[in-house]
Amino acid sequence: MAHGEVSEIIPAPSHLVFDLLHDYTRRLEWDTLLQAAYLDDGHTVAGKGVTSVCVGRRSLGSIALKTVYVTFNPPTLAAVKMVNAPPFFQSWAASIHHADISEHESRITYKFHFTTKPRFLEFLLDPLMKRVFLWETRKRLRALQAFFLHNHQ
Repeated sequence: MAHGEVSEIIPAPSHLVFDLLHDYTRRLEWDTLLQAAYLDDGHTVAGKGVTSVCVGRRSLGSIALKTVYVTFNPPTLAAVKMVNAPPFFQSWAASIHHADISEHESRITYKFHFTTKPRFLEFLLDPLMKRVFLWETRKRLRALQAFFLHNHQ
């Protein structure tokens, strides 16, 4: 099992960051990893039990992860787990913690863990995919930071 954590300071209070992060109508305005993101199964607003689909960029194989929110506590915590069976992922889950630092800044901490498939290639896939996922998550959180720097919400 691979796991990792990435944290970034965002120039906005946690409630604004939380709201933007889970607004799938605006997700592609800042998210550098995705080519598509939407709520699924008739849902229009994120919340506990709601499913979403995030499709990675073509350069990363256009892998679609369908997840369900298992925790949704605005503006401090959301957690999701994968519910579909995309290539290379046996399991996948993530949590996103938000904490205010000051009136105008907050820290976002993204934690993830996953297992890869097929099992006999786990020794190769886990470290490779972990490295890519850490890189992409840092890039995404920096893009989120830049979004708030340039779009004074």
